[in-house]
Amino acid sequence: MAKSKNKQEAPGPKTIQNRKARFEYEILAEYEAGLVLVGSEVKSLYNGRANLTDGYCKVVNDELWLVHLDIEPYTHSSNFQLERRRDRKLLLHKREIEVIDRKSLEKGYSIVPLEIYFSHGKAKVKIALARGKALYDKRESLMKKDTQREMDRLKSEKF
Repeated sequence: MAKSKNKQEAPGPKTIQNRKARFEYEILAEYEAGLVLVGSEVKSLYNGRANLTDGYCKVVNDELWLVHLDIEPYTHSSNFQLERRRDRKLLLHKREIEVIDRKSLEKGYSIVPLEIYFSHGKAKVKIALARGKALYDKRESLMKKDTQREMDRLKSEKF
């Protein structure tokens, strides 16, 4: 018997990306951090129900915090509901936090979350040390994207 080709994959964890961050910022260094969550938040993240666009990171008392991460409440959870946009602690080594803090205090540097994903069953956040782009840099990246799209389109055309 032949195997069915229309086999659907089991629903797995979704990666939540902050696409706006790569457009608004020039990424200088990337770090992977653990994320402290409650059970219903993990289930909601697993279903891809989060928004990173307004999120940013800050260092408070030698701890790294993710601020304004919007995780929708899990629909099947009990009455225990947390705030959607509460501050969430990030887990990094102390030396990494010190380096990130020193760099972020320099003029024009920010700590930006890039994506949330699951690795070995644990929620991880990819954060970046970034510098804001000027308007002309944004225009340049848009032009590069347009030319790349045009080249891909021409390659795919059949002669």
